[in-house]
Amino acid sequence: MPIVTCHMSISLDGFVAGPGQSLEQGLGRRGVELHHWHLGEVNDPVDADFAGRIVADKGAFVMGRNMYGPVRGDWGEDQWRGWWGPEPPYHAPVFVLTHHPHDPIEMAGGTTFHFVTEGFDAALARAKQAAGDRDVDIAGGAGTVRQALLAGAVDELTLDVAPVLLGEGERLFEGVGDVRLEQLEVAGSSQVTHIRYGVRGPERA
Repeated sequence: MPIVTCHMSISLDGFVAGPGQSLEQGLGRRGVELHHWHLGEVNDPVDADFAGRIVADKGAFVMGRNMYGPVRGDWGEDQWRGWWGPEPPYHAPVFVLTHHPHDPIEMAGGTTFHFVTEGFDAALARAKQAAGDRDVDIAGGAGTVRQALLAGAVDELTLDVAPVLLGEGERLFEGVGDVRLEQLEVAGSSQVTHIRYGVRGPERA
C-alpha cells in the first residue's frame, strides 16, 4: 500500500535551513552544511544508501514555493524553472504550493512541475492520484512539511541529523501539534545520523 514519506536533513538544534534564504544562498546562511553528507561524491555506504532513498521509487512529490525557487509574489514574466537545472532529480510529477497560478513546466527526465493554488490538501490529493500505487513524498521546505504533519498526512519521516548548530533559520517542528514518532531505523556515518520514524498523530492514535 502506498504511503506518504518525508526525508529532511536537519541540524542538532532543529533547523532545516539557515536564515537569509536568497538566490545566492538557497538554503540560507550555513544551510548547505546540513547537506554535506550527500553533496558531491558520497564515500560512506550508509550515506549512499540514504541519499538514494531521497527520491527513489516515488510516484509524485509535494513542495512549497520557497523550495521550488526564490521568486516571490506574482510570477509575471519570470522564467525560473527550479534550482536543479534542465533535468531535476525527481523524474515524477511535482506539485508546488503557491498563491499565484502558473502553467505546468515540463522538464527533462520525466519531471513536470504543477502549480497548485488551492492549498496543501488539494496538492496532496493530486499527488496521490498521479502516483497511483507508488509513494508520495513531501519534499519540503519546512512550512510545507509542517502543514503535512499538522494534517496527519505523513506516514514515515526520515531525518538526516547533521552535527551542526545553526542557531536560527527554519525550524521543522514549530507548531506541529501532537505528533508522535516511533523509531523504525537508525544508521550513521562520520558526517550524519539517519533516523527513520513512523509518524503517529492525534488522527492516528
